[in-house]
Amino acid sequence: MTSRNNPYQQLAIDTTEGPVLIIAGPGAGKTRTLVERTVNLIQKGTKPEEILVATFTEKAAKELVTRISNRLLELEIKVNLNEMYIGTLHSIFLRFLEEYREFTRLKRSYRLLDQFDQKFFLYQNMRDFVAIENSEEILGGHNLSSWYKADKLINYINKVGEENLDFEELISAEDANISVIGEFYKLYIEKLNEENALDFSSIQSETYSLLKDNQNVLDEIQSKIKYFMIDEYQDTNTIQEKIILLIASKNNNICVVGDDDQGLYRFRGATIRNILEFPDNFQKGACKEIKITTNYRSHPEIIDFYNNWMDELDWTKEGKTFRFDKTIIPREDNFIKAPTVIKVSSEASLHHYFEEVYQFIIELENKGVLKDRNQIAFLFKSVKGERVNALAEYLEERGIKVFSPRSALFFEREEIRLLIGAIVFIFPDLFDVLAWSDTAKLDIWKYYDSCKRQFGNAIRQDLEKHKALLQWCQDKAKRHLTLTESTNYSLAALVYQLLEFSMFSDCLNVDLKANKTDLRASYNIALFTKLLWKFEYLYNVTVITPENKEKVLQNLFNRFFRFLNDGGLEEFEDFDEYAPSGCVSFMTIHQSKGLEFPIVFVGMPTNRQGPRKQYDDVDELLQEEYYHKPPFEPLEEVKYYDFWRLYYTAFSRPQNVLVLGNYETRNAKGIVNSPHKLLQDSYAKAPHWRNENVDITKYDLAEIKPTNIKHEYSFTSHILLYENCPLQYKFYKELEFTEVRTGGVLGGQLLHQTIEDIHKAVLKDEVHTLTNENIEAWFNTNYHLLTKQQKSYLHLPQRKALLKQILNYRDKNSNDWDKIVEAEVDVSLVKEDYILKGTIDLIRGENNTVELIDFKSGSKPDVNATDELTRGLLDRYRRQLEVYAHLVEERTGHKVSKMHLHYPKEENSSPYITFNKNEHTISKTVESFDEIVEKIESKNFDNSHIVKNDKQCGECDMRFYCNPKHNRN
Repeated sequence: MTSRNNPYQQLAIDTTEGPVLIIAGPGAGKTRTLVERTVNLIQKGTKPEEILVATFTEKAAKELVTRISNRLLELEIKVNLNEMYIGTLHSIFLRFLEEYREFTRLKRSYRLLDQFDQKFFLYQNMRDFVAIENSEEILGGHNLSSWYKADKLINYINKVGEENLDFEELISAEDANISVIGEFYKLYIEKLNEENALDFSSIQSETYSLLKDNQNVLDEIQSKIKYFMIDEYQDTNTIQEKIILLIASKNNNICVVGDDDQGLYRFRGATIRNILEFPDNFQKGACKEIKITTNYRSHPEIIDFYNNWMDELDWTKEGKTFRFDKTIIPREDNFIKAPTVIKVSSEASLHHYFEEVYQFIIELENKGVLKDRNQIAFLFKSVKGERVNALAEYLEERGIKVFSPRSALFFEREEIRLLIGAIVFIFPDLFDVLAWSDTAKLDIWKYYDSCKRQFGNAIRQDLEKHKALLQWCQDKAKRHLTLTESTNYSLAALVYQLLEFSMFSDCLNVDLKANKTDLRASYNIALFTKLLWKFEYLYNVTVITPENKEKVLQNLFNRFFRFLNDGGLEEFEDFDEYAPSGCVSFMTIHQSKGLEFPIVFVGMPTNRQGPRKQYDDVDELLQEEYYHKPPFEPLEEVKYYDFWRLYYTAFSRPQNVLVLGNYETRNAKGIVNSPHKLLQDSYAKAPHWRNENVDITKYDLAEIKPTNIKHEYSFTSHILLYENCPLQYKFYKELEFTEVRTGGVLGGQLLHQTIEDIHKAVLKDEVHTLTNENIEAWFNTNYHLLTKQQKSYLHLPQRKALLKQILNYRDKNSNDWDKIVEAEVDVSLVKEDYILKGTIDLIRGENNTVELIDFKSGSKPDVNATDELTRGLLDRYRRQLEVYAHLVEERTGHKVSKMHLHYPKEENSSPYITFNKNEHTISKTVESFDEIVEKIESKNFDNSHIVKNDKQCGECDMRFYCNPKHNRN
């Protein structure tokens, strides 16, 4: 291995056998160590599929794949990293569930609930939960709304799952509250089963059940995966540790990496005991402990500051220490001789404090120290507070752009207020509809009214410019007021129609290379379409009818928007660029974990923002009586430990300068309220930035490192979309607008899934099951699950025609089933600059080759046709198969001889269109794929060369934006 590793890093890299605990301090080169350790295993002959690497975030996983693949390319080692199990623990567990789905409760096309989906799911089913005896007491009584009860439910349900508690044992408990929690969990799992759904917590419990209840599955996974590396181990929860230790128990080649001083996620179920007690899972002395404590990030004064911070607290109680003993040391280097822990503060007024912050930034720029404002990050316990938002507003008013996607200001952004105002305008009887009685009142109605007034004012400011928009709104308002027949649009489709007009289209006329704050409006409008699509999915809304209009509006405005607004909606966050150029970043301390910035400005907490107890009496009873282990840390000390770890993480982010920001307030007795009393000693030692001993011109600031991540691309979802229309790619893939029109996709998926069922039966030697009744049952099940997942439907004649195609396929191939080699083969491949994705069916070819087959719904094209449309279609299909051929040969080692399109609908002639494999044309196809990926990554979405046609444009939701006055109705 390279000599650039320090001795402790090298020891961690070389110690590959048996259990290993790596304590990696901040800035200690942890990721580098993981990369080199993985490469070392591959150099020793370990196959990628025998390695599991779990990271804390998907971004970290993608960065790891990129760095490992680049290192292997550098060493000229050719392997396919896509086989490796790299990802978050949730994503890896989900991969297990998908690979062994037949052993789980999950059916195909299951729905994965995100955090909001889970809460909304509970809200929609709240009547059943509150019907459980004694439920009201633990949920907060009758006066609490169902939405807030859902919050409490999530806490208890996730706790049962993450701690792997036996809900039957909870149900039989004498304590009524504990018993009710057990009943909650039991009912919730039943509801998930009915919906064929999964949430992030149940991913873990389902995986544990899969492994515990199916020894053959456990044996297969244990035989396959031989080496385990788990990053950020201090943030794992109980059931995650159980799963990892169970899988790794065959040979115990498990390496966990983390820093107990940066354990921040107790509120998500993480337990610090996992890393502190890790060696106890093995025979005494079996676990190798390695400390990597050389910091390559920060100035020594900053390191001394956070070392001293940790030493201020007594971590030992009753003879037990709740922290690994360690001192972080700086790298060997020539450092500047100037104070690098300073404060920017004022006790005059909050306004004066904001001005001090502003002047500090401007002074850094005027002195030539600050080259880009993204070199400064502001860290806060929360970015949703009034004071934090006021500071952001103060800076932005003075020309300093603030990137703060988690400040929950989505509903206050001008573009969102105008969109909501427009929707309110075109439903003139909205407020009458929303009121369920003469005295009914919701606070958010004032917000809706203010949005409507803001929209009206915007039109009046330039009546000539917005004349067409006003006319459109008036026409829609007139129709909606006396709606007598169903519309041919939904709410999301209405928003797409609004994109015709300059008030909104101007937000989309942006270069995606622009500053992220300049792109914010585009991303927010895209997110708004996604929210409306989700609303329509949850409430099964396809069009607006005279019968459903009132209910749709009540659900949207009184519930959906209200809940999103109350919860605080985060804006788009580009994980490829964590510190956008030209902006200062505002982020939470949790959000900053794993990141580094030249200057870090830590907002000091007030006395009201100090350590907080994070558990109640019920939590305490659960821990003491029902957890699998007794409480680890003394419960009364937990809030202090967490407070210290939180600010340790913040103080260890800067490379060059740590700034303690504070408005120094005092109460009537002259007692300091800010900073918090626990931080006052540390804060007092830092000189003010205007102090004569602080010479900011001496600061030599590092530059923000560009994030290097390989992105995934498939032929149909990316390359074909881009070739058809680069603008569609820009909107649907880059800005993430939601496609409303998805019905055409459903038929193809239904065809593929049912033919896959046939192939799997063949491969299991169960040809006798291919009866009409069984195939129709598979078809109907797939259709049911797809419609539940997508809320998209096919008319009965369409379904009958598709089923006929599938039965026709079975009949025509009944004598050739022995040719089927594999069904729906994942042939993804990690390449030099990106990851190529694809799945294909393989059939046996001549002379030990394989042939590719891809199924197409619809009519078979005439291969002799000369029209441009048909020739172009066949050419795209050929190139798609050539990409798959390249993937199959690169990844599986099979030699491909032929490539086929199969049209099951064809009855009177051969259903196949066959292409012979040609190495030269495949090479050209892969080269063109590379060229298109390069255009995508350079944000080149010029579509001036695209010849538009009615079919392509007529089915695109963005047609109103691209073609003003197109299809107005």
